[in-house]
Amino acid sequence: MSGEPNLKVFDTSDQLAIAAAELFVACASESQGESNRFCVALSGGKTPKQVYELLATDDFQRRVNWSGVHLFFGDERAVPPDHPESNFKMVDAALISKVAIPGENVHRIKGELEPEAAAGQYEATLRFAFAGQPWPLFDLVFLGLGEDGHTASLFPGSEALREQVRWVAATRNPETQQERITLTLPVLNHAKHAAFLVVGRNKAQRLSGVLSDTQSHNLPAQAIRLESGKLEWLVDAGAASLL
Repeated sequence: MSGEPNLKVFDTSDQLAIAAAELFVACASESQGESNRFCVALSGGKTPKQVYELLATDDFQRRVNWSGVHLFFGDERAVPPDHPESNFKMVDAALISKVAIPGENVHRIKGELEPEAAAGQYEATLRFAFAGQPWPLFDLVFLGLGEDGHTASLFPGSEALREQVRWVAATRNPETQQERITLTLPVLNHAKHAAFLVVGRNKAQRLSGVLSDTQSHNLPAQAIRLESGKLEWLVDAGAASLL
């Protein structure tokens, strides 16, 4: 298991987004130098959206060899790809539609299917993309932190947290009962590099609790313990205000 997480605090969310975009570029360059492809699992949410919009700007997108980038998703809501709550729709508008990435390199979760079927189909997609490997080896995973301590669509108390075999699971938001599809903990924990992006004073108490009790697995975010990769926490001053 990797050691203590690497915490980086930024004065503003804009600075955090720039750092996350730079991390994307650096990981892409390193991975493509080794294997000619860069596999990244993306997160939904406002903060990642800002990162994707930055990556779509001329200054950033010219620094990435998009023909070798493979975009995956850490989770998705059980909605069609054109639904306002679709993570794919957000990423498509912010990034995919604006860069020269081949369509076959974009691997979305089919949220329009019944959740168990969507999970099974996405696992098949991953097993084809990472053929011959016991677990997917994402070069980079972006993660968020919910106020309840969830990450991806792994919520406190979810049966999906105990999954040790499947790569993808159907789950649901316990507050809204909205059905979700998510990568499982073993998949996330086998990433080569993972970064939590946390913004806002409303996340301060939860962030403090997660990072101060590093031995606990009570919350999903605390169960992100990379097997051998590098885990980073990129947080703004508001989120870090109680650290």
